[in-house]
Amino acid sequence: MSAPHETHSDQLLAQVAALPHLPGVYRYFDADGGVLYVGKARNLRKRVANYFQKSHGGTRIGHMISKIARLETTVVRSEAEALLLENNLIKTLNPRYNILFRDDKSYPYLKITGPPDRVRDREGSEAPSPSSFPRVAYYRGAVDRKHRYFGPYPSAWAVKESIQLLQKVFRLRTCEDTVFANRTRPCLLYQIKRCSGPCVGLVSAGDYRHDVESAEAFLRGDTQSVLENLESRMVAHAGKLEFEQAAELRNQMGALSRVLHQQSVETSSDNSDKDVDILVVKVQGGKACVNLAMVRGGRHLGDRAYFPSHIEDAAAVQDFMRGEEGADDAVTARPVEVQVLEAFIAQHYLSVPAPPALITSDRVSRELVEVLSQQTGVRITAVHNPREQRRLWLEMAEKNAELQLARLLAQEGSQQARTRALVEALDIAPDNLDTFRIECFDISHTSGESTQASCVVFHHHKMQNSEYRRYNINDITPGDDYAAMRQVLTRRYSKLAEAGRDPPDATPPEPAPESIGAEDGAAMKSSPRMPDLVLVDGGKGQVSMAREVFAELGLDLALIIGVEKGEGRKVGLEELVFADGRSKIFLGRDSAALMLVAQIRDEAHRFAITGMRARRAKVRVGGSKLEEIPGIGAKKRARLLQRFGGIRGVAAAGVDDIATVEGISRDLAEEIYRALH
Repeated sequence: MSAPHETHSDQLLAQVAALPHLPGVYRYFDADGGVLYVGKARNLRKRVANYFQKSHGGTRIGHMISKIARLETTVVRSEAEALLLENNLIKTLNPRYNILFRDDKSYPYLKITGPPDRVRDREGSEAPSPSSFPRVAYYRGAVDRKHRYFGPYPSAWAVKESIQLLQKVFRLRTCEDTVFANRTRPCLLYQIKRCSGPCVGLVSAGDYRHDVESAEAFLRGDTQSVLENLESRMVAHAGKLEFEQAAELRNQMGALSRVLHQQSVETSSDNSDKDVDILVVKVQGGKACVNLAMVRGGRHLGDRAYFPSHIEDAAAVQDFMRGEEGADDAVTARPVEVQVLEAFIAQHYLSVPAPPALITSDRVSRELVEVLSQQTGVRITAVHNPREQRRLWLEMAEKNAELQLARLLAQEGSQQARTRALVEALDIAPDNLDTFRIECFDISHTSGESTQASCVVFHHHKMQNSEYRRYNINDITPGDDYAAMRQVLTRRYSKLAEAGRDPPDATPPEPAPESIGAEDGAAMKSSPRMPDLVLVDGGKGQVSMAREVFAELGLDLALIIGVEKGEGRKVGLEELVFADGRSKIFLGRDSAALMLVAQIRDEAHRFAITGMRARRAKVRVGGSKLEEIPGIGAKKRARLLQRFGGIRGVAAAGVDDIATVEGISRDLAEEIYRALH
């Protein structure tokens, strides 16, 4: 056995030698504190020591090991705990050498309001109560026990399609409670037989309760029991000579039969096929796609594609780790597909409930499935070589994964061609085309009100929205775009200019808090280096202002390019204006370089204007958040703002205080409090 790697400190090697022979999780850090890798081990000392006991040359694993400057470990009680902790840390720390699936937006659900015991007849009530007639609605967010949720669904489209089915068959209401409480005649949905008209008393609470129960059974996949229940109710009404009610139930059975017949995927009678996830991974050209198809309640709801990052680096590390595990492991290396699939399962089902059955394109470890079962409390099975209907689902998911991956590769190839075309058009010779970095700035305001500047970032051939910044512009003459551009460029580049550095691995300075839109997350840190190109949305005036700022800061004027509108402000006629004295150029309507410039410029404009609108709404009244809460109309919103003096006062109030406002019930007060916090 060769000596440990010469670049590592004696302190680090001593820490490795002192590790216990226990299960746990380890983290490697580089000299700047960046996380390189997170791993788990059944024997911490044995696993970690293997990294430092051999020379790995110029391999990917050798490159990672050479960067390790610090080590942290956490001892756990079992391998199951280690697996859960490992994937929680991967999602939190975003290590460079782990396969990482970025969190998507939360999955949507179908919601039926109110718990089951709220659906009751209310004899003697003067008007129908919304609480007696639950509504079906689209929902995205955290679930609670106040309502019933079905899902998750792979897309908003799948939820809305299911709502339409429930309207056609069971005629459940979808209107807000405030609309329900103020109706005096049936709406259009009643006229087209998509609602039973509970708001004006056209259906009793008891009959509506039966429809809700049937709808819930349908969503759970108990379609046969729903049909049998409808048939028994129909016969009972016919026996009492209540032929109108019997005809309604007959029509309902016919509608349900048509819906079931129209489903493109039919399931077997096996209960295990009611809730199933189908997971397929495809790898090509250094990229991977995991396609997740969902079956809920026996219905195929569609699929969603995920594209992990760090595939090649992570695969190299995991292959090394597997090979060094010891003689008790028969397999020395796993296919990349298996590594990607197991990483997705471990990370995805930390936050999304796992169904009882998983169908996978490759065999996954039994340990992983057992951990999922322990976490959910439900016995989960994973099948990688299914038959009959499950085989059809798997083949469908495989085809979709191939299509999604081909689309990604085509898009990336197109973006690389655009980046190359822009570099050639501007006669730039970057060290690495993949890391060629562009930052673009735009100013947005409404007649000088709520001025904001945006900075969007492009590198690695795509927009990097995690690095976007918004800047609140203050202390200027309202409407002075030139002064706004001066302020944002000064704030963005002054610290880099003062430091007089441009290293790729330097730690970025902490930015001042900025207003970032909800869609883009919290305020982001500044870039650690100067960009290769700075675009400003504007012509000679804005470029002149940018030139003054760069001259004062001692920065290269050749970095600045303005995007000037063409004749008639028509798209495709833009010209590029240079700050270093070069003549402006017209790239041509069909130029790939101009397409990239326009893409970045339009994204900067979008990011600036959405932030400006949000800030303007907050400054003017601050009531927009209230209007988004179900059950809050114009009158209740006005009462709340008047009582508490504005949205900040409402947000600072407790549930009891909010409930004292006229027209605000306790339940609605709790809903308002949750929405504002």
